[in-house]
Amino acid sequence: MEEVNLIGESVKFMILGMTVVFAFLLILVQIVKLQAKIIAKYFPDETPVATPTTSSQSDESQRIAAIIAAVTEFRKK
Repeated sequence: MEEVNLIGESVKFMILGMTVVFAFLLILVQIVKLQAKIIAKYFPDETPVATPTTSSQSDESQRIAAIIAAVTEFRKK
């Protein structure tokens, strides 16, 4: 008879502990959401400045030229 009482008590403590952890996590999520709203309100994201687009061919050529120059400079040392 003693075992049934101990098992019942352990189940009660387990449910109590899981409930406390679940409630803490819910409160934590709500606090983080509130913090995100406050930060977004007082520190808004700056809009990026639009850069003019260039043709992809010249962009690729410039990238290749930069890589070749970097390798050549590295081999000189």
